[in-house]
Formats: sequence, C-alpha cells, structure tokens
Amino acid sequence: MKSFITGVKNPLLSNALLVMKMTSFLLLVCVLQVSARGFGQEKLNLRYKNAEIAGILINIEKQTNYRFLYNNQLTGIRQKVTINLENVDIRQALDNLFSQTILTYRFMSNGLIVINEDARKQNAEKKVTGKITDPNGGPLSGVTVTIKGKAKATTTNEQGVFTITAEDDDILVFSYVGYESQEIKIGDKTQINLSLVSTASSLENIVVIGYGTVKKRDLTGSVVSLKSDEVKKVPAGNVMESVQGKVAGVDITRTSGGAGSNVNITVRGNRSLLAQNNPLFIVDGIQYSNFQDINPNDIQSMEVLKDASSTAIYGSRGANGVIIITTKRGQAGKVRVGANAYYGITKLTGYPRPMNTQQLADLKRQVARTGGAWSSPADDPTVFGAAYQAVRDGVNIDWPGSILHDGSQQDYGVNVAAGSEKTKVFFSFDYFKEKGLLKNDKSGRYTFRLNIDQTIVSTLKVGLQSQVTYYDENRRADNVLTSAMKVFPYYTPYNDDGTLSKNPGSGAQANPLQNDVPGNYINQFNTTRILSSAYAEWKPLKDLTLRSNLGITNSSSRNGQFSHENSIDRYLATGSMSRVNNTTQVDILWENIVTWQKKISEHNLDVMLVTSYLSNKQDSSYATGTGQLLPGQSWYALISNPSNVSIWSNYVGSNLMSGAFRLNYSYQGKYLVTLTGRADGASQLSKQNRWSFFPSAAFAWRAIDENFMAGQSTFSDLKLRLSYGVAGNAAVKAYSTQSGLILIPFSWNDQSAISYGLDPQTGNPDLKWELTATSNIGLDFGILQNRITGSVDFYDSRTRDLLLPRVLPPTSGYQKVVQNVGKTRNRGFEIALRTINIKSNNFSWASNITYTRNKERIVELVGKQNDIANGWIIGSPTKVFYDYEKQGIWQTADSGQAAVYGRVPGDIRLKDLNDDKQITANDDRRVVGVAVPDYSVGFSNDFTFKNFDVNVYVFARMGQTINSDYAAKYEINGIENGANVNYWTPENPSNDYPRPTSKTSRTQMYGGTTLGYKDGSFVKIRNITLGYTLPKTLTQKFGVGSLRWYVSARNYFTFSKIDDYDPEGEGSLDRPLNKLIVTGLNLEF
Repeated sequence: MKSFITGVKNPLLSNALLVMKMTSFLLLVCVLQVSARGFGQEKLNLRYKNAEIAGILINIEKQTNYRFLYNNQLTGIRQKVTINLENVDIRQALDNLFSQTILTYRFMSNGLIVINEDARKQNAEKKVTGKITDPNGGPLSGVTVTIKGKAKATTTNEQGVFTITAEDDDILVFSYVGYESQEIKIGDKTQINLSLVSTASSLENIVVIGYGTVKKRDLTGSVVSLKSDEVKKVPAGNVMESVQGKVAGVDITRTSGGAGSNVNITVRGNRSLLAQNNPLFIVDGIQYSNFQDINPNDIQSMEVLKDASSTAIYGSRGANGVIIITTKRGQAGKVRVGANAYYGITKLTGYPRPMNTQQLADLKRQVARTGGAWSSPADDPTVFGAAYQAVRDGVNIDWPGSILHDGSQQDYGVNVAAGSEKTKVFFSFDYFKEKGLLKNDKSGRYTFRLNIDQTIVSTLKVGLQSQVTYYDENRRADNVLTSAMKVFPYYTPYNDDGTLSKNPGSGAQANPLQNDVPGNYINQFNTTRILSSAYAEWKPLKDLTLRSNLGITNSSSRNGQFSHENSIDRYLATGSMSRVNNTTQVDILWENIVTWQKKISEHNLDVMLVTSYLSNKQDSSYATGTGQLLPGQSWYALISNPSNVSIWSNYVGSNLMSGAFRLNYSYQGKYLVTLTGRADGASQLSKQNRWSFFPSAAFAWRAIDENFMAGQSTFSDLKLRLSYGVAGNAAVKAYSTQSGLILIPFSWNDQSAISYGLDPQTGNPDLKWELTATSNIGLDFGILQNRITGSVDFYDSRTRDLLLPRVLPPTSGYQKVVQNVGKTRNRGFEIALRTINIKSNNFSWASNITYTRNKERIVELVGKQNDIANGWIIGSPTKVFYDYEKQGIWQTADSGQAAVYGRVPGDIRLKDLNDDKQITANDDRRVVGVAVPDYSVGFSNDFTFKNFDVNVYVFARMGQTINSDYAAKYEINGIENGANVNYWTPENPSNDYPRPTSKTSRTQMYGGTTLGYKDGSFVKIRNITLGYTLPKTLTQKFGVGSLRWYVSARNYFTFSKIDDYDPEGEGSLDRPLNKLIVTGLNLEF
C-alpha cells in the first residue's frame, strides 16, 4: 500500500476523506488482528540479482502478511541490489536488504512496516565499490564484505564487484572460503580493488611447532611441514603410509598387507634397544599415539620436528622426534561441503610358491638317494608309500594359492566447513573398509570429527576439538600361510565324502583351509577411542596471550578369540580354545600457556611459558578356557569351557608434571635465536631421579637479507641454521624401580597352598630417562626466484643412559636388573629439494626429491662387551644379523679341504674368519647384514595439463638385509613341503643350497641359518595417479563447485633382487604385502 498526498482545499471533502481513512484503518486493524499470531514466524527465501528494492518489497508482501508504507520519492527505494538469503526472518531480510542503502524501517502494529530515510546516515555514509579477484586476477564471486563490528554486509557478484555504503571510519572485512580474510579501513576511499591470498598459500609460510606457530622464514630448527594436499595425495587409510619417503630423515615401512595393518616409523634412526623408537605424535595439541585413527582428509598440516632444538620443548618424550598433526577448522563465509569416495582392488605384490608335486618328488628321491634308498623310479613306491599313486597321477594342489584371494579397499567421507566472524565449525565423517588377501581378514573404521571455535568477545576465544573412532575388525594372525607352505602338494583338502579334512594325507600337517570355514577361527577386535580437547584463549593485553588446554583421551578395546578344535593351532590339541581381552585407558592432559610478544624498533621478542600435567591410567583383564561346549558360542560364555579356565587382570598408572619455556629473539629479522628448556617430573622414577631438565639452543642467520646479497639474482632465499639440545625417551616402565612378587604354584602333603616369590627381575631405584643430545647444522636456500628450493641438514645424535638388562649372580636371588648403562649414536645428512621445472598457463611440472643417509651405531653396552644373545654388537646398528658367513657349497674337487672341517661335498661351506681350520660360534660369526638401510630416496613428480593432473612417486630403500622366510625354508630332508631352490647334487654342483639328506633337518642343518639372508634393497613406484577436474562451467550447472575423478595405482611396480616378493615385507611369509588400483571422486559444493 503506497502513501499519497491529497492536496484538497474543500474542508467538507477533507473531513469525509479523513473519516474514510480512519474507517478503513480500523477495518484493517481488525483484519490484521485476527492473523497477528502469524507475524514474525514466517521464513523468507530471497534470491535476486540486480533487482530494485521496491520490486523486492512487493514480492515480500506476496509471500507474507506484512505490508510496507513508504514514499515512492525515496532515493533508495529504486536502488538495485543483489541478494541471496535462505530461511531468514523479516528483520534479517530487511537488515541485509537495506545494508547498502540509507533506508531504515520501523515496525507498526499488525504487520505494518514503515520505511523512511535516515538523514544522519545520508550525511555520514558514502557509497564504496570495488572488485575482488584471486591471485591470478580472476574475479571471485560470493566474497562476503562486512563492516567490522556492524551487521551490514554484502557479497560480490559474478564479476567480483561489490557495492556498500559505509562511513570513513569503518573497516571493511573481506572473507571467502579458501582465502585469507583481509581488512581495509575506508578513509577517503570510494573504490577498493583487492586480490585475496589463498589459505593454502598463506599456510605454506606458517609452520606449527611445539605449543605455537612460526613463520617459515623464522625457523631455527630442523622442521618439515606437509600441507593437506600433499598428505592425501596417495589414497591410503593410514595417513603415515601416504607420506612414506616424502620427509627426509623419516623412515616409514609397511611390513604387513593385512587388513588394518599399521606402519613402522623412525626419525633419524633407532636410538633405544629395549625402549620404543617411535616418534611422539601430537594431534591438535594433545598427545595421541593412534595416528591411524585420523582421517587423512581432516588434516590441515603435518609438521615433523627432527632436531633437539625443536623437540626439547617436549622433554622426556621428544628424543625420537615429534610429529604434529593439525586438523582443519571452520571458516567464515559461505558454507563449504566436501565429499570423497574411492574403491579399489588389492592384489599380491608377489608371493613365492612352494614346490609342486614334481619338484617335491625330485627332492624326496634325492633324499633317498643320499641315504642309498633310491637309484631309479623303480624305487618310487618305497619312497612315497601310500602317496605313490597321487604322485604318479600328477595330483598338484597349490595350497597358498587356494588361500590367497584378491582383497578390496574403499573409503567414503564428507566434511562441512562453515562459520561467521565469531563462530567457526568443521564437521566430518569417514568410513574406511578394507578386506585383506585372506578370508575373514577385514577391517572397518568409522571416524567422526567436530571442531568448533567461538569468539566470545574480541579478547576471548574458546574452542573444542573432538574425534570419535570405532573399529570393527577380524584379523588373521593364525600363521595360515606358513601352514600352507608345509603341506605336500599331492595331498587333497577334502575327504572322499566331500567334507573338509582335518589333516590331509598322512596327518602330519593341518589343513589350512579349516581356518577359512566361518566360525572356525575368530580374532575379533572392537575398539572405540575418543579424543576430545577444549581450550580457552584470553588476550588481556595487546602483547600478552593466556591459553589453557584440556585434553582427554578415552580408549576401550575388546579382543575376542576362538579357535575351533579343527583349526590350525588346535589340530594337535584337545578341544577348542576361547579367550577374551578387555582394555580401557584414560589419558588426561592439562596445559597452560602464557605467550608475550613484543617488538621494539628492530628487535622482536617472543616469550612462552608452559605448565603441563599428564595422567595415564590403564586397566586390562583376560580370561581363557578350552573345550567350549557349543562352538557357536565362540569366545562368549567362557564358564561353559570345561578345562583350563583362567583369569588375569592388571592396572598401570603414571603421572608427569612439567614446566617449560621458549624464548625467540630476532634482530632486523635476519639474526634469529631460540632458547628452550623443559623440566619433567615423572612418577615412574624414584625421588632422587624424578626430575630432569632438557635444554636446547638454536641460531639462524638469514644471509639473504644482508646488504651484500641485494645485488645478486641467483639466490632468492638463503638461511644458515645451527642448533644443539637434549631430549629424553620416556622409556622407564611404571613400577620398574620397585621389586615385585609373583604367585608360585605350591603344594604340601598333597594339598595346594598359596606361595609367593620375588620377581626374577629386581627393581632398580636408580633408573632415569634415556637422554639424546643432538647437534644440527642446516642450510635453507632458494634459487632463481624460488624455482629451486631446498634444505640440507647434517646431524649428530648421541644417546646415553640406555636401558639395558644386566644378568645377576644366582646368589642375589634375582636373575636380572635393568640399568642405564648403554650408548648409541646416529649421524647423517638429509637433502630435500623442490623444483618448478615448467610453469605455463596450460602445463606445469614440479618435482620433489628427498635423500636420507643415516649411520646408526651402538657405542657402549653392559661391561663394554657385545650382547650376542640379543644381537647387539658394538660398532653396528641396533638391528643386525650376526651369524656365520656362507661362502657357498663344498664341491667334489674340494673334498680334501672339506674334510679338514669335518664336511663332505654338498655341505654348506662357511668362512673360517680366524683361519684356525675349525668353525666355532665364538670366533667365526660376524655381522652379515643390517636391517636398516644405508640410504633412502623419494622422487615425486606432479604434472598438470589444463584440467588433467598426474602424480608419479618413486621410493627407494637401499642397503638393508632381510631374513627371508622362504629362502630359509629349504626342507633338506623332505619331511615337509618347502621352498623350490637350486640344491646341490653330483650332477648339479650348485653353490646355493646343500645336498638333500635324511640325516639332518631344516632346523638342525649345519649353517642352515645363513640361507635366509637376502639383499632387501628395492625401488618401487609407490604411486601413479591420473586425475581430471571437470570445468566449472559444467559443474556449476549442477550446483557443484568442483568435481575431480581420478584413478591411482599404488605399489604396483617393485624392482629388487628377490623374485616374487616385496622386500619391504622384511621376508615374512605370513604377512605378504599388497598392491592396489583404485578409482575415486573428490567433490566440493
């Protein structure tokens, strides 16, 4: 209803009109009163592009019970605006609609809204326009433009143009998902053109360190940062598997292809002998070792802290390196939804087969021939007995082949990032499922994440990070492939009546197919882990920040096991076996952080103080029994087991209190100093050793910022780093300082009694942390405008006070004690390079290269002597193969020399190291191989051509030795099936394997332990990915912001000296590795 001006001079007519108006108004009031309950409850959807406000108001009147009263002569009523609102009330709609004008509104009764102009706004505000672009100059549509501290806002159109009215003192805030928010004060400007910086580009220059962040240019320690795109480039359920070889100094290996299997990780070598060498993992500020729980798509960045100046801030937990994972957060602006899905088929990377029927028959004939029992096929009936007909008929069963099958891997996830300037939310859900290469080998993982950040006032911010992970798994840990390798190939798996046999053939071996029968073998794991943390951050002063973090990790797991009486591990036992393990763990971390930052002229000072309290509590219980009455009850109803029922329970608790500081100082931005220190007090240690201090210092010089570098054009970045520090390994187990009691079965006069004795290992009140002192020198550089960037690091880590067992004399009443008596050393250098080889509008090619060489050595052991029993040799790495050296096989021409050593032609020839004409364990064994590599290399290439992208990643691990189960499974007496090898006979004078004979066995064979050592070096094409991103002009028609399809081949090509086997598996026959071909989609809305 529009207003009008009568302009009539006749009083009678004027009075009549006035009465009509009042009557109409009263009628309108009555009508509106009837529907008053509806006002204020309607929700509006407004989508207009370059439309007049007057027309929008008319449409609002049609959608609702509201009516507008205004003068058509108002200047703002004909103004054109672009607006896009969903599910808003009338006040929100009008606030947004009038934010770009000087119009105001006022609610009257019964849904009448009066619109007018604000004279003050007309005088104080002005029209500001501009264009917002991306770093490449392209227009950004949908950028939110708000006036800081006010409700007024607008968005850019498809050309990136915006218009808003504001005052000179106002500050415009520009925000857009995926880009850094920027603020600009208006002042006297009426035109503002701005290029936003992408979040990815901004994050590239920010590195997360212990309890804070720092600009990459200001780093003084050895830290490597991987961003989200690099972390998820290789599709994998385990985030650390996807970064294998991408960080110099970090050795990551897969040793199993089983469903849900984990990886092994070390940073700059192994330091400890008894303790763990795994790095410390920090997730969103909370210690969390179960990194496999994390959805790779949730990760914003991953930082690897390698030198002591970076890790000393974590004190007794930092000696093995620290890996910090930061998850994604919500962002102000448009709601952003991402979805991903992939499905792939897994296959064996290679698996060596045992002897077939013909090969085994030849071996058995040679065994009999050596013993004088075979000279021709006429003797076969005697050699093979009841199996003679099967051998003659050529019956041949590939037992491992009948057990191994293709597996699968699939992953489905969705995430939502949203927020305003004050509230930011990130939510994600992921489901990962893997089916292994064996039946009933499966793993399912469900992951939920919710991150919330809330600004209460400008100086106070709070937040919550929470993750819930649930696993439903059944793992094959039954050594079924070892059993399959033993069974003779001419034995069949089924009885004459078609039923599955328990013991094929002679009954000497179990039928491995029995464990494939549903219900015969169960190894079920159900695990729930909750990682939850909250923080409050207060900034009472400009230079002072106070933050408090509280984190709680709650874990609950149950492992139920059942082995049927026909299963592999029970075929020689009586009845079935049932077992259940339950474990719960609660970790609480409370940390308070004070940060003070001050800039005085050319001096920058950053001081941080930390207090920390960490509590760990774990309890576990165990119950088992045999002879389950109803096999269908599996590991439930243990009371129904008639035999061997037993229970056990345990509790372990520990606390750690700490105080730490860090001081960062820079002068002119080019001379940088970092000092850190941390004191840890641990409940595991006795009072006299409870507290330890871990200091570090680092210096960096940004030579590129010196005046003498200003005139050159070769280097675009150049920084020298020096550091030294001490970190610890929290390796002392709880209660190790105390001696324990154990229950000893006892009886007196045929009556059972309770008796106790001392634990064979006595407590040691003098135990303390293992300590690692590391010095590091590094160089960071950029060449040709950063077309080539990289870093080189040299380090020397010396670990002392190693925890080692020491044998005690019998007179002490104990067998051993653990003491701090050992030393190790790791030295090496690392190179990381990134090159931008080609960059054009349609084509780009970039490469990443990493090189790691580490020299790991044991420096000192108990009594300064080698520990042969544990394989610890002074001067060698922590993991070695100490054995005789095989030179070959004694040949017929060397029979005289062989006789000197008591050997005959066809026996293994061992090297006489001291040339005393005898082979002895004390004098003729040495280190014949090491299980750690001499060096490793990663080489990744990324290509883009228009909308296509290609990644090819090659990883090499060179110089390590493996002990091959297959190579060692030479059944010299033919009593079991085994490896197909080139053994010695008079007609085949091989130097590989000894002559078959019935006089010994594989386990008792002279020099037999030397047969398994193989060169485990390998080069593998870790990943090949081809992707295609659909053009935005096409996807936007369907409301999709981005759609990428890809196909990836993972671990598909491996090159080594070992046939039909992936050496990364370290020689195991029971844990063969797999390769995967996968296809998937990435969507963004």
